[in-house]
Amino acid sequence: MNRFALILVATLALAGCSAEPIWAPDDAVAQAAYQHDGPSSITVYTIVKNSTGKGAHSGLLINGHQRVLFDPAGTFSVNVVPERNDVHYGITEQIRGFYELFHARESYHTVAQEVLVSPEIANLAIQKVEAYGAVSKMMCTVAVTDILSEIPGFEHIENSMYPERLREAIATMDGVTERSVYDWDDDDKEIVLGEFNDALQRYRDETSTE
Repeated sequence: MNRFALILVATLALAGCSAEPIWAPDDAVAQAAYQHDGPSSITVYTIVKNSTGKGAHSGLLINGHQRVLFDPAGTFSVNVVPERNDVHYGITEQIRGFYELFHARESYHTVAQEVLVSPEIANLAIQKVEAYGAVSKMMCTVAVTDILSEIPGFEHIENSMYPERLREAIATMDGVTERSVYDWDDDDKEIVLGEFNDALQRYRDETSTE
């Protein structure tokens, strides 16, 4: 991390820019747990501004003994997905797809970079994100690079505040697969999130009466 970034991190810390902890109950987390049948993997998400190509947000999708989403300092919140300090549980294919589209809109698109890893490495990554704690605003990429740099195979990841630097570092890894997700929804993500939550609730209400 360069000198300017270090000064900014210190300034935010001194200003008391701390995150508000969120802690879903044990039964909700246990009930939501979802094990995807695909290979063990770590996917790095970068939300990219269309007009500049610069990164605006970083996140992690980890498929190990269960599949979890680490969305540090993010605004993603789905009624059926319990959260503990930026770690979201129950990431089914439906939820994964919505997360990617939630960030893709008029001004941004989502880049997903998947790296296949051993089950042991994936489970270690899950442990790391669960232990990290709630992340303050603007610190998403700092959190993701902190975690990745401590995971075997990702030691070359340098701590950074800049999502595009993380994306570039992941792109150098052997076997990484990258895809981009575009959508043209309104930039107000709360509208999209509200519509998705309403649709999920209607589905749950309909299936519960069958």
